[in-house]
Amino acid sequence: MSDVTDDKITIIEGPPPTFERIPELWIYGLSEGALQSDMVLTRLRTFNGNALVERCYRAWNRQKEITLEYRTPDGLRAEAPIAAARSMETDEGDVLLLWLRMSNENIELEIGYGDEFDDDNWDADET
Repeated sequence: MSDVTDDKITIIEGPPPTFERIPELWIYGLSEGALQSDMVLTRLRTFNGNALVERCYRAWNRQKEITLEYRTPDGLRAEAPIAAARSMETDEGDVLLLWLRMSNENIELEIGYGDEFDDDNWDADET
């Protein structure tokens, strides 16, 4: 394989990936660098998770950066450097876990409350 195809993992089809902020402290060790960035996690379904993780390892062993290329919700192409990768087998198929370095302006925060704060369960007198 040439370096042109090995330095990028591209999402070909499907919706834009969802990025999760990572609350664990160990992740800050991966984000050290010259640029200010946050670490996020994305989970992607794939047919060849182990091969994609191997592609990451080969790039890192050559001291090269490997990126995830994806489409944003507006349909634009975007890239983020991959800091760590892991493949998992699930009942639905392989899942690729990617820890990415995202610049602060590229992170969109989504806040969800779930069932925890339903109006029926909320008591204004509790403090």
